[in-house]
Amino acid sequence: METAYEIVIEETDERFFCAAGENILKAMERLNRKGIPVGCRGGGCGVCKVRVRSGRYSARKMSRAHVSVEEESNGIGLACRLVPESDLAVQVLGTMRKSVLAQIARTASAND
Repeated sequence: METAYEIVIEETDERFFCAAGENILKAMERLNRKGIPVGCRGGGCGVCKVRVRSGRYSARKMSRAHVSVEEESNGIGLACRLVPESDLAVQVLGTMRKSVLAQIARTASAND
C-alpha cells in the first residue's frame, strides 16, 4: 500500500491525502479541492504560498522573489514545491487567499 499523508488547511479545516513524493498542490487539484490558490504550478508566481504549521516536508526549488531564505527557514513555502514527509497542517498566505476563502464559504453555505 502506498504511503499517503493527511493535509489540513487550517482556515477551512479542509482535509485531503497527498501521496508520498507528490506536492501538496498537485494532490489538492487531483482530488478537486479548492483550499489553496493555484497559479503557475512551477514555483514561480507565489500564488500558492503557505505556512506549514505542523509536520515534516521537503521543499523543491522555488522563486526567491516570493519566498526568501528566511521565510523558508520559518516554514513558509509554495504548495506546488512542498512534498510532505508526514501529515501536515498549513495556513494559506498567497495573494489570492481572501478570494479562495470567500469562494469556499459560498460553496459551503450553498450546500447547507
